[in-house]
Amino acid sequence: WSTPVGQTFDYDGKHYRLSDSPALPKPAQEWVPVIIGGSGRKRTPALAARFAAEFNANFASVEETGALYERVRSACQDAGRSPDDLKYSVALVVACARDGAELAERAAHIGRQVDELRENGLAGTPAEIVDKIGRYAEVGCQRIYLQVLDLDDIAHIELIASDVLPQV
Repeated sequence: WSTPVGQTFDYDGKHYRLSDSPALPKPAQEWVPVIIGGSGRKRTPALAARFAAEFNANFASVEETGALYERVRSACQDAGRSPDDLKYSVALVVACARDGAELAERAAHIGRQVDELRENGLAGTPAEIVDKIGRYAEVGCQRIYLQVLDLDDIAHIELIASDVLPQV
């Protein structure tokens, strides 16, 4: 994709060979941002430092997320890249409710336990969720992907939109 228009490139890889490829069509963007995520201790941070525009600590606790970010930041420094070149994100299951009974119902509907969701996701009242998002921000999180498991529960999405989103 970085081959200038009007020029060609060759590639001789393990499975494919290209000769005089014009690398067309070009992507709409100047470069394709890559998100690398995971909890690997060595290889994942090194790959993120080398290739990623964003590192995602998927489904990790606040503490685990902070430790993952530190490993990626260290790998960036080892690779001669500024750790601030990357965005840092987390993906979490969300279960937002106005009270405990509604939370228990939402958790049961997606086959999860409330205590487990509180520990490994974003679960609770809007205020509790906003507070936990703040704790992720304190360890360096810049973006959160919310995994809504019950797509038929429109009231759940509306609650997040009206009571959580305006506070973050």
